[in-house]
Amino acid sequence: MTAIAAGSCYSPLGTLGVRATGAGLLSIRLPGSEPPLERRLGDGDAERILADALAQLAQYFAGRRRSFDLALDLAPVGAFQRDVLDAMRAIPYGETWSYRELAVAAGHPSAFRATGHACATNPIPIVIPCHRVVASGGGLGGFSSGLDHKRTLLALEGAIDLQLALA
Repeated sequence: MTAIAAGSCYSPLGTLGVRATGAGLLSIRLPGSEPPLERRLGDGDAERILADALAQLAQYFAGRRRSFDLALDLAPVGAFQRDVLDAMRAIPYGETWSYRELAVAAGHPSAFRATGHACATNPIPIVIPCHRVVASGGGLGGFSSGLDHKRTLLALEGAIDLQLALA
C-alpha cells in the first residue's frame, strides 16, 4: 500500500486539501469539490513532498511564485489525460489558452471536448493550471469548484481584471 501524506493549505479560495505520495504530489482538493481532508502522515518522502507543495502553494497565493517545481504522482491518470495535463503545464502564468489550443498542444487537435473533460478531472489544479484554460469565444468555460474560484485565480495572476473577476 502506498503511503499518502495529507494536509491543508489556506488560500483565497478557502482551505485546500493536499495529498502526496513518495512519488510526488497526488492531488489538490479545492473547496466545494470534495470533503475536506484530515491530516495524515505518510512516509518520509511523502511528508517532504507534502511540505514542499504546501510551501510552494503558500508562495503562489502570496504572489511570490509563478511556477511550481514539484514531482507529481500521475499514476492514476490515463494516457490521454496525461497528454493534456503535460501540455497544460506549459501555459504561462498570467496567460490563458482555449480548450482548442490546449488540445492542439496535447497532440489531439480534434479532441477539444475531451480536453475539457480532462481539465475538469485534473487531480492537481493550480499546480497543473486548468484555471488558465478558457472557452474559444472568450468566456471562462468551466471549473470543477465553480467559476468564482477560476476568476479569483485568474485575477491573482493578472490574466483578467480584478473588477471582472468580482462581477
